[in-house]
Amino acid sequence: QVQLVESGGGSVQAGGSLRLSCAASGHRYAYSAFNMAWFRQAPGREREGVATIARNKRTIYADSVKGRFTISQDNAKNSLYLQMNNLKPEDTAMYYCAADPWVDWLLQPKYPYWGQGTQVTVSS
Repeated sequence: QVQLVESGGGSVQAGGSLRLSCAASGHRYAYSAFNMAWFRQAPGREREGVATIARNKRTIYADSVKGRFTISQDNAKNSLYLQMNNLKPEDTAMYYCAADPWVDWLLQPKYPYWGQGTQVTVSS
């Protein structure tokens, strides 16, 4: 079965940077052929899409992170990344990676495969 494991979360001050990683395994095909995405969920809020990279490498970002976050893949390592710069307190949330081998769900939380999440906390 497809397995996704996030890492790289932590606590930083506003204006700082973090790079999240998502290690993918358990699928017969290269994850470069997957639609991949990052989501986040803060206490009391719905899970929201942050960034996605489709099979055709098209990327989409939530307006709230556009210009600050960058989603990317390393095919050789079967890894998904989210480079987060100029972090703000409102970025505080549990961050999840998600994948679908066929459907491009954009920023909708309908991906069939999810990681356990990694916590990002940004202080003022």
